[in-house]
Amino acid sequence: MFSIEPKDVSVGKLHKYLLGAIGPRPIAFASTIDEDGNPNLSPFSFFNVFGANPPVLIFSPARRGRDNTTKHTFENAKKVDEVVINIVNYDIVQQMSLSSTEYAEEVNEFEKSGLTMQKSDLVKPFRVAESPVQFECKIKEVIETGTEGGAGNLVICHVVKMHIKEDILDADGFIDQHKIDQVARMGGNWYTRAKMGMFEVPKPLSTLGIGVDAMPEGVRTSEILTGNDLGKLGNVEALPENGEIEAFLNSNKEEAELVKSGDKKKIHIRAQAYLEEDRPEDAWKILLAK
Repeated sequence: MFSIEPKDVSVGKLHKYLLGAIGPRPIAFASTIDEDGNPNLSPFSFFNVFGANPPVLIFSPARRGRDNTTKHTFENAKKVDEVVINIVNYDIVQQMSLSSTEYAEEVNEFEKSGLTMQKSDLVKPFRVAESPVQFECKIKEVIETGTEGGAGNLVICHVVKMHIKEDILDADGFIDQHKIDQVARMGGNWYTRAKMGMFEVPKPLSTLGIGVDAMPEGVRTSEILTGNDLGKLGNVEALPENGEIEAFLNSNKEEAELVKSGDKKKIHIRAQAYLEEDRPEDAWKILLAK
């Protein structure tokens, strides 16, 4: 393994390693204004949500590593304590990227990117009308983590109003993760389109899983089952009873024949297939059958 200490490499190299390793990163498409009311729009991938009560978002318009200059968004945030954070979806990713061009201070990035300025209800900065979700925020604090190039500046924002386009909602009125079609930043010039790679993992908090340590050794040390497979198996609340296993085999002649063959490799491969279908209970039945 290649190991480094931050002090031993240049800021530029460290920046590339950090961004290459930590991703996907959500994008804060931040709309601010200066003291004269001039709008500014710029994306930042040092961003996330940090609480719901109060609702807190934090993003970081870091100092430029090459010359230690600061960004217009950072300067605006220190002088006008309001910002709109717009969520970026696939439909506007190219326009978002265009807005990141380092235009002069007086240039309106809304106009350059072709995005629509929409008046906010409770704050002065404009919303991006095309964004699927828009957060009007009051800036509570700006924390400078350093004074050299590459240092972060944490802009701590409290959400005062949230706007959600109705066409991204599901039948229950919540945001549909496929419809919102978000994008996120990776290293270099790379992005990822979230819905193209989404998969569901049931949260362990909903059940008290037995854990990997409670599994029979033959399952725990399987040459076929992966760590992810064991994680799924360990998230069941209890192992199936003998009666359940017998009923399963009685209704599945093919599985009964497989168990009768005693071919451990094929049995584990079949269990893995059940896991891929999100059927961990059936995977356990064939693993424990005798």
